[in-house]
Amino acid sequence: MIIMGKSFAKCALVLILAVTFMVGGQVKSADAKAKTAKYVFLFVGDGMGLPQRAATAAYTGKKLAIDAMPAQGITTTFAANRFITGSAASATSLASGIKTNINYIGVDPDFKPVKTIAEMAKEQGKKVGIVSSVSIDHATPAAFYAHVKTRKMYHEIDVALAKSGFDFFAGGGLKDPAGKKSKAPQGDALKIAKDNGYTIINNKKDFMAIKPGDGKILAWNEWLQDGKALPYVMDMTEKDITLPEFTSKAIEMLDNDKGFFLMVEGGKIDWACHANDATASILNTISFDESVQKALAFYKKHPKDTLIVVTGDHECGGLTLGFAGTKYGSHFEILGQQKVSFQKFTDEIFADFKKKGGNFEAMKPVITKNFGLKFSGDPKKDALALADFQIAEIKTAFDRSMAGKEKASGSEYIMYGEYEPIAVAITHVLNQKAGLGWTSYKHTGVPVSTSAIGVGSASFNGSYDNVDIATKIMSLMGLKAKPQYVNSGKMQMAAN
Repeated sequence: MIIMGKSFAKCALVLILAVTFMVGGQVKSADAKAKTAKYVFLFVGDGMGLPQRAATAAYTGKKLAIDAMPAQGITTTFAANRFITGSAASATSLASGIKTNINYIGVDPDFKPVKTIAEMAKEQGKKVGIVSSVSIDHATPAAFYAHVKTRKMYHEIDVALAKSGFDFFAGGGLKDPAGKKSKAPQGDALKIAKDNGYTIINNKKDFMAIKPGDGKILAWNEWLQDGKALPYVMDMTEKDITLPEFTSKAIEMLDNDKGFFLMVEGGKIDWACHANDATASILNTISFDESVQKALAFYKKHPKDTLIVVTGDHECGGLTLGFAGTKYGSHFEILGQQKVSFQKFTDEIFADFKKKGGNFEAMKPVITKNFGLKFSGDPKKDALALADFQIAEIKTAFDRSMAGKEKASGSEYIMYGEYEPIAVAITHVLNQKAGLGWTSYKHTGVPVSTSAIGVGSASFNGSYDNVDIATKIMSLMGLKAKPQYVNSGKMQMAAN
């Protein structure tokens, strides 16, 4: 029996290798025959790992559009100098096909500038658009048009944007266009942008009115909630431009006979996960998925010429669908009781409460109104009713926040991270009651999922690294599938 087992194992191994060779050959052959993609979409859900996707699907009760795409892969995200990556290093890999160090933008570990797929698309005569729900000079969008030593060089990144020649920038604002935080300011980036033909728009009415033929666009939402970013979806009003609206307008403006490349980032998925706010993360993931649906509608009209790729740059927060306190129970529906993001609660509601000097008894109805948690009732019968130990946790955080001490450290950091303690305590308790847990306020090293549809999308099946996403897209754009270095122009290397 042992001999038979060994023989079977050898035969099975040979069979697996043969099938792998045949399938690999078929895929390679299919890719070789596939026409190049005229219209290329790359969607990056910042901080969106498998748990973020799964939590969103569980909350909505429906399969996400990105999860229904025919090609599905698993993607590793590590940086050149650290296992747990950052957005700058990961976005540079996605944009240029190279591994680089933490905080580097558009350069390899030796600071050599690497050409991006957006820049390559522009050289092909395609129009190029960059959209993000965070500042348009943040790490992920910047990695597609800038080449700097650190992501913190916002002024240099803003100037690079203004000089890029790309056709459409939209979403969040610019963090240092005038160079107030730069050691070597290069002039007003907004003026440079205007001089280079950009129309600058900062309100919904004017934005929705633009049409093809209006030239290059640099637009952002009128209300930038935090860090020059769009408001969280749950905090938006009718006056705000949503990520799907930005995406839809980008497609309208970029569509032309030579094709286009469009990168769309759902950046606030990541920001919500840093703060361990599951509801804010889920609602922003829904908005991200709706943005992808705009591209899918375009794909249906141009199925033979379009490629859509959706991925995450890393997972954030260590989100898990399960919590010790709820055992096997999941109650995702109670997340719908949360009315505001942790950010709005911190900046507006609690800030106003703190000024008035209220006590914990006065805070209880405020918490119930905004998060649905109840300070009376039986937790065994009512999922929103708080147990005594949960009330104690929130009370401790409330006292900590009212005291206004310095940033948390040690054991307090484990409890609250660098956020307002009361806000974190409330979302932690609500998330735990829903059956969700967190392990970190930073990124994690778990792989993310990648989805694709359209021209050559089968190549995105399987397991691969994030650099492969860039080289696969290069190949499907009719380019050499390898990193290309920038041969001309001076890279901004001055450290801030």
